Amino acid sequence: MATTTVTTSEGEDFSTQIADSVESFLIAVRAIAAEGNAGSAVPLLLLEVSQVLLTGARLGAHQDFEPREEYQPDVGEEADVDELRMGLAGILDSVDTYSFVFDPYEPEIVISQISDDVSSIVADLENGLRHFRRGDVDEALWWWQFSYVNNWGNLAGAVLNALLMVVAHDRLDAEPFTGEDEDVAAANEMLEGEAELPR
Repeated sequence: MATTTVTTSEGEDFSTQIADSVESFLIAVRAIAAEGNAGSAVPLLLLEVSQVLLTGARLGAHQDFEPREEYQPDVGEEADVDELRMGLAGILDSVDTYSFVFDPYEPEIVISQISDDVSSIVADLENGLRHFRRGDVDEALWWWQFSYVNNWGNLAGAVLNALLMVVAHDRLDAEPFTGEDEDVAAANEMLEGEAELPR
């Protein structure tokens, strides 16, 4: 499989771009959960997940990153995502639970919650961001890339599809347009009137 490579200066720019995208996603998702606006939550999540998937695709297309140490350095406890999870679950309500195929080459239906999966994505991304903020760029890039391929990329793709379906049903499952029936009735009245005219 072909992968892209970058120079040292390009690598610095690349890591900064990834970190900025990750931080933007984390801030936005927490703001959506805190705001609690059910009307805007789904389209905003659709936008944010779409954008972070582009970031993941850039990581996936890159040559494999190698960490400097065999074991991952300790960056403290994992991020607390319980409040985020509960906030999203409350907003999404009846559309939170969905099903998807985790591996299309070994198809098996998985039942999950958007709130759980978004929280899992946040935990993965936040872990890499803590490495980045400590100045351990190699470890951050390795972790973001590994966790993208291993977990959050697949979850984000499934969540994106679920959110898109919510938007699609909202837009397309509308009541039939009654204007056509009214036009037909008016046309029939005109025809009947013409038939009654003296010849």
